[in-house]
Amino acid sequence: MSTPFDNLKKNKEYLICVDSDGCAMDTMDIKHIRCFGPCMVDEWSLGAWKDEILKRWNDINLYTMTRGINRFKGLAMALNEIDKKYTKIDGVLDLVNWADNANELSNRSVEEEYNKTGIEVFKKALSWSKAVNESINALPQSEKLPFVGVKEGLKAAHSVANVAIVSSANKDAVEEEWKFYNLLDDVDVLLCQDAGSKAHCISELLKKGYDKDKVLMIGDAPGDRDAAKKNGVYYYPILVKHEKESWANAHIAFEKLINGEYAEYGIKKEQEFLDNLKG
Repeated sequence: MSTPFDNLKKNKEYLICVDSDGCAMDTMDIKHIRCFGPCMVDEWSLGAWKDEILKRWNDINLYTMTRGINRFKGLAMALNEIDKKYTKIDGVLDLVNWADNANELSNRSVEEEYNKTGIEVFKKALSWSKAVNESINALPQSEKLPFVGVKEGLKAAHSVANVAIVSSANKDAVEEEWKFYNLLDDVDVLLCQDAGSKAHCISELLKKGYDKDKVLMIGDAPGDRDAAKKNGVYYYPILVKHEKESWANAHIAFEKLINGEYAEYGIKKEQEFLDNLKG
């Protein structure tokens, strides 16, 4: 049985992985504020507490150390809080346990869990996730833009390394957005929500034969950093609210990687990342 990882043919010594939403594409805010949160409010009939719940959804997914969390993990966290603070959410602990332990967090896997258990919360989570995808697809393409410097950064990356998109977002949405702006020209493989966690994706890519000190993950969220750390590869942050500058300086990261000088530079960039997100 083929997997998404089969699409990468290793033909370079180095590998650069790139996240999509909030990293390459300026899409995180609009998707969460206009799609993810409101669809949760609708699916669970939470209108009585809409403003407070949407603010908390955005805190979880955009502005704190859980920024960039997988959609189902974010949903489980939010619903667990809602269950405690506002109204009972049937099956919420089942959802939390699944989100904490499942090997794959996607529409397919949540549907499988519902079929296996018959627990209603998984059916509702699938309904919510599909509604989110439809809502995102309905957003005008003109509002889903790459950050300034991304195209140039990808071209520079691809000149020295294989390039993999490693994203927890919906594959169809990522593919459509990147294709629209001709960004896939410098990408060797597309790995999204259906391929598994970011850590799993990097782990599978390493099996292609890359040395860990020749692999770099580019991302904007703690989950990107953690996925890199878990696999012993380097991390380059795209700083929230400083994305243009981060992409303009990405060539320095690539040079450090190729010259075997990234370790010390990476420590400095990670501290900048932590300081920026806290602020």
